[in-house]
Amino acid sequence: MSKIYFQGTYGAYSHLAALSIEPHATIIPCKTFDECFLNASKDSNSKIIIPESNRITGNIGIEYLIFKYRLNIYSEYFQKIEHNLLALRGVKISEIKNVYSHGQALSQCSKFIKLHKLIEHVRADTAGSAEMVSVSKDRAKAAIASSLSAKTYNLEIIEKNIENEKGNLTRFLVMGKNIAQPEYEKKKYITSFLFKLKSKPAALYQALGGFAINGVNLTKLQSYPEKNSFDSFFFLCDLDGHIEDIKVQKSLEELGLHCQDFHVLGVFEADKLRDK
Repeated sequence: MSKIYFQGTYGAYSHLAALSIEPHATIIPCKTFDECFLNASKDSNSKIIIPESNRITGNIGIEYLIFKYRLNIYSEYFQKIEHNLLALRGVKISEIKNVYSHGQALSQCSKFIKLHKLIEHVRADTAGSAEMVSVSKDRAKAAIASSLSAKTYNLEIIEKNIENEKGNLTRFLVMGKNIAQPEYEKKKYITSFLFKLKSKPAALYQALGGFAINGVNLTKLQSYPEKNSFDSFFFLCDLDGHIEDIKVQKSLEELGLHCQDFHVLGVFEADKLRDK
């Protein structure tokens, strides 16, 4: 049976995403993202599921681990994020004074928090907050977390879907040590790669020219400083298309002329939610 590592505790949105993708896998929590990547880099029979960005609050901040470990990306998965206010059974909303969750979840539910004059407490993750509320037995404490967290820690959902904006999505990446990519067919693909440019004036401008000439669409271009440096940058990039497409190949060949380091992270089918 396959293993999937995720960051957080049982009931986290990453746990929910893992269950949606591979319900029969052995799903294992890790304390940190680094631990997830390290486990997968040692065990070729395992995968990790990592939140990469959120539609409302942007990047999660795991790019440095993508650069460091260079695991292969097998797929992307868009998880609908529905935040709930969880508390001990029988608690009324008027009794709640303190709310605990991950910083992003708190910011995504700011209107509800202000409306009910709740005091915010930032914690490492959503599910861990739910677990803490369950253990504390304190009727004045609540957590913002998933419905799976409510089930996992025997809490009651006091209010459902309390996020500021409906249709909130988090993009997850499924990654692992083994290299695998789908056959090139008439489907929508994403090719993900990282590169470091040679140090010369206008290097980025020249390097990206090949994509414009060949009509290849870049959907993500993000810079990240090299360790202990502010003048040397890696770039993380996603493009629309399969690496075996001639237009993509020509674009990447052009890019390669300007690179000191280039690494393909993965080729995978675009999630159907991209069309919505």
